[in-house]
Amino acid sequence: MKRCPSCNRTYTDTSLNFCLEDGTPLVADAPPMDPNATIRYSSPRDTAEPPPTEIYRPEPLRQPAPPPPPPPQWAATPPPVRAPVQPKKSNAVWWILGGLAAFAIIGIGLLVMIIAIASMSGDNTNNRNVANVNNNRVDNRNINVVANANVSENVNSSSLPAQFNDDFSQPKWGVGDSKFGRIWYADDEYHMTSKDRTYIVMYAPSDDYSTENATVKVTARSVDGTVPSSGFGLMVHCVQTKAKQLEDYALLIYPGDTPQYEVIMHKDGNQSSLVSKTNSSAIRSGSNPNQLEIRIKGTELAFYVNGQYLTRITDTANYRRGRVGLYTSDINDIAFDDLEIQR
Repeated sequence: MKRCPSCNRTYTDTSLNFCLEDGTPLVADAPPMDPNATIRYSSPRDTAEPPPTEIYRPEPLRQPAPPPPPPPQWAATPPPVRAPVQPKKSNAVWWILGGLAAFAIIGIGLLVMIIAIASMSGDNTNNRNVANVNNNRVDNRNINVVANANVSENVNSSSLPAQFNDDFSQPKWGVGDSKFGRIWYADDEYHMTSKDRTYIVMYAPSDDYSTENATVKVTARSVDGTVPSSGFGLMVHCVQTKAKQLEDYALLIYPGDTPQYEVIMHKDGNQSSLVSKTNSSAIRSGSNPNQLEIRIKGTELAFYVNGQYLTRITDTANYRRGRVGLYTSDINDIAFDDLEIQR
């Protein structure tokens, strides 16, 4: 057995010469003494020769394993910041908001209604009861009716005055320019002119101009003596339907070299001729004024020019009620004056 004198570690392998821990040369331990054993002395060592030289080959020291590399230092990314969760509103809040929205919508609707009523009232006050018709051909006058003549169909004629006059010295009827024509007051007359190959209609501004069971007269003239291709004249029983369509009867004149008259009707916005163009010597030609007259009794309508009878028709459409209206066509300047209504 061998022992390390430095660390006192013992080795049973006799072939080892150096300590495996610190490389110190090992020394052999004396075997335990057996008192009963016979002591044997070895022969004396020859001191004449030196002992053989031992070559020291220490085994390489085992280096401790290097420590593991430190974990990589990653750049820490802060977690995303979430918006704070708003607490859910209670159902009561939604009901309140819904109620406020409903009140707002109702309020806006009432406001729009008030504005519309005020606009209609303003139109009546300013007498902007205009009906315009665009015609692509002279012989086809039932196209593209556009009108804003708001006329009441339920007028109590017994409450109206027996005599009503309008000499057009005061601006009561509608005036202005539009894509359909121009209407204005001048020299105590009411002037109307349409666009080329169109006609324009103006309904009276109030129920004072009702024509039920009345005799209606108006003076009309062509200012420059030319004759509109679709004539000009007086209208009765004028009503605009809820669908914004014209309903009325009209006496039209053509005061050319061979004067003529025509009786027309508007129904559902369409114009039709009830009495086609007829020659009449009662009509003054050129720029001379002509007094147009319609006498109404129940459903019978009789037509006169300058006090002379022309023709009559029956109100088969049962219009009866409505207001006075004025009609002209084309670009000719037509002047109206001295409107009379007798009931």
